Amino acid sequence: MRQEHDSDRPLFMISVAAELAGMHPQTLRLYERRGLVRPQRTAGKTRRYSERDVERLQRIQELTELGLNLAGVERVLAMEEQLDAMRGQMEALQERLDAAAEVMRREVERIERSHRMDLVPVNRAQVVHIGRRRRHA
Repeated sequence: MRQEHDSDRPLFMISVAAELAGMHPQTLRLYERRGLVRPQRTAGKTRRYSERDVERLQRIQELTELGLNLAGVERVLAMEEQLDAMRGQMEALQERLDAAAEVMRREVERIERSHRMDLVPVNRAQVVHIGRRRRHA
């Protein structure tokens, strides 16, 4: 049986993560001090970075190359996280809305089926005649 890939699994030592992200290990330590990345620690206190951590480091590098300072990077990352959370909420709400619409559709069909036996054909002329009489009253 194949295991699901876990991008949060701590796999890489700092030197490997730095190489994958294209930066110096000291830069990773700086980013950790700033709270931009939070590698997990082994029992011996060694930093271990996940694939998600490496992706985040690459995103930080993209933003700094665009000219943002670390305060700006922190703000952009926070907004991106907030946007992702809001997307998740919207998707959950859309699923609930779709489910409710399906329940309503089925209920309307059920009610329509139950009333079909109660319907009596009406002559259109009678309906027009009754409508005129009410307006003149």
